[in-house]
Amino acid sequence: MVGGIADTHAVIWYTFSDSRLSSNARSFITSANLNGDHIGVSSITLIEMVYLIEKGRIAAESFTRLVTALEAPQSEFVEIPVDLRTARALSQIDVAQIPDMPDRLIAAPPWCPMCRLSAGMRKSSIPG
Repeated sequence: MVGGIADTHAVIWYTFSDSRLSSNARSFITSANLNGDHIGVSSITLIEMVYLIEKGRIAAESFTRLVTALEAPQSEFVEIPVDLRTARALSQIDVAQIPDMPDRLIAAPPWCPMCRLSAGMRKSSIPG
């Protein structure tokens, strides 16, 4: 089961054990894994990471680490595809609440209306 959706920075900071990830977010990811749940990583996060690498904003190793984590048999992460259902759910998200398109896509999984894990560990009540 997917217990939450991590945004781009949360995933990067978690995989690098970066202190910028809040202790609440780190605990949430760890607890989810210990309970047999996964943290979802939207396909848009992978695309955004490639973009950020091209812009020189993050290290290329960030992408490599995430892909390695996603492909690991006991990974705490699972990829969540951006598909037609996600596109339809996107229209239900208040642009004033989440104005940035990648963040809106991360928040849009129609099967998980209340799960969005950000670097600051907040959950949004997003309609599904």
